[in-house]
Amino acid sequence: MADLWYLIILNPMLNGLIALSSTLFHSFGLAIIALTIIVRLILFPLTTKQSKSTKAMQDMQPKLQELQKKYAKNQQKLQQEMMKLYKEAGINPLGCIWPLVIQFPVWIALYQSIMKALATTPENLLNLGQHVYSWTVVAQAFPLSSHFLWLNLAQPDATLLLAIIVGVTMWVQQKMTTAPSADPRQQSTSRMMLLMMPFMFALFTMMFPSGLALFWAVSNIIGIATQYKIMGWGYLRSRPESQVVKAKKRR
Repeated sequence: MADLWYLIILNPMLNGLIALSSTLFHSFGLAIIALTIIVRLILFPLTTKQSKSTKAMQDMQPKLQELQKKYAKNQQKLQQEMMKLYKEAGINPLGCIWPLVIQFPVWIALYQSIMKALATTPENLLNLGQHVYSWTVVAQAFPLSSHFLWLNLAQPDATLLLAIIVGVTMWVQQKMTTAPSADPRQQSTSRMMLLMMPFMFALFTMMFPSGLALFWAVSNIIGIATQYKIMGWGYLRSRPESQVVKAKKRR
């Protein structure tokens, strides 16, 4: 299984990253940015499908909550009515999951490619040699330069500015896709996730090689642009949950 992973996904992405470094002025930082953009463009149809399915499911939540209250004591009837509602709306409940499942291995491979290419020890360099192709453009990229702007991409030397960029862009991206809820428990969970995930990745930015921090920042910015292209600003401009609750009470 591991051999198949390297053969089909990781090795092609790793060698593509190194080849890009060779063609982009031997800049590994530019190669990370370019490959992130390329991967995002390839996955755009899946991202579009996932975003639309997620929004459709979120828009349907009030009707689902009504069914849950109405058939709270009859789970079989609840499931039947829910499937009927999905069918009438033309929504597949798994429509927002499968695109994410397909994208996940690609992002893992991109992460691993950056880590492998930034070999900082003789052992890591030897391991890298086992995965590179005998392409001229790949051979010409070595030795890879880990310096980009003020960063050493192989070391955890990201500045506070880069950590803030990663945290803020992740928060914006999450906020655009997180629907407000009238349920107090869901409100609390959403607020916690909106703060915790960006904060954690901002900390990771300071702890992991800055090549990954660059990847996260670029990926988040492209994700925001992609989401805006598909659904506009989404829930970033929506009213806070407390206002939603008050509005529903007035009705």
